[in-house]
Amino acid sequence: MTDATETQVAADGDTRQGRAPFFLRLVRQPSGAIGLLIVAVLVVMAIFADQIAPYSPIKMAAGKPLTGPSADHLLGTDEFGRDMFSRIVYGSRLTMQIGLIAVGISLSIGTLIGLVAAYAGGFIEKLLMRSTDVVFSFTETLIALAFVAVLGPSLENAMIAVGIAGVPFYARTCYASALGEEGKPYFEASIAAGAGHGRLLFLHLLPNVVPTMIVIATLGLSNAILAAAALSFLGLGAQPPTPEWGAMLSAGRDFFNRAPWLMLYPGLAIALTVLAFNILGDALREALDPKSRERS
Repeated sequence: MTDATETQVAADGDTRQGRAPFFLRLVRQPSGAIGLLIVAVLVVMAIFADQIAPYSPIKMAAGKPLTGPSADHLLGTDEFGRDMFSRIVYGSRLTMQIGLIAVGISLSIGTLIGLVAAYAGGFIEKLLMRSTDVVFSFTETLIALAFVAVLGPSLENAMIAVGIAGVPFYARTCYASALGEEGKPYFEASIAAGAGHGRLLFLHLLPNVVPTMIVIATLGLSNAILAAAALSFLGLGAQPPTPEWGAMLSAGRDFFNRAPWLMLYPGLAIALTVLAFNILGDALREALDPKSRERS
């Protein structure tokens, strides 16, 4: 084998290593593997809650009220004798639903605003971005509280409120990412070739901002879940007897000294879920980073 052939084979090997599958790059990171595992457990619990939970989450007198963890009730019972394990399991379904719907609202509206503002420029850009800046000057919690106050307290309204509150952040992120793409040679070449507005927006800009938005959405899931739990804790989100973790935390406050598990387990569930999505988002960012592919 000649030196030139050996060099070419080595280069091909390096290229294949640099193109390691996305999933392998993700799970090679300890944070990615742990985050993915916890999220997978949550998804399984949410999908198969009917089979996993031994009792109905709203069934009263499933056991004696305020009974500690035991073989019959793994996480104890609440003040109405409802099984806490069943309520935690069903709560995972609501938590995933809240996160996906809220982030779906934020992501879709924010991405559209950011893309249009970056592409249109001029008056439209100033109008959209200055309006976004005005809303962005308020905290997401304050915006969500305002919307819930107008719409009324319920789980559905809390999801909508949290989703709308997150729009400015997604819009600003997409706008900055799209501006960076517009200055690249491939985009200028597409304009010179006569590509239409729709093609430039949805076939050139959008696919190239998607990786950034995926990472932001994954991280945003934890914020949405935490915000919805906070609203429920304040009595503005899920209403009794809905087995939502934030509402369960609120209901357990009066029994903290006598039955601390009423707050302990929902609190741990929220903390683990938020942590899982945060570390998974960080791992996704690393896996989608072109520099990390070269290091793979």
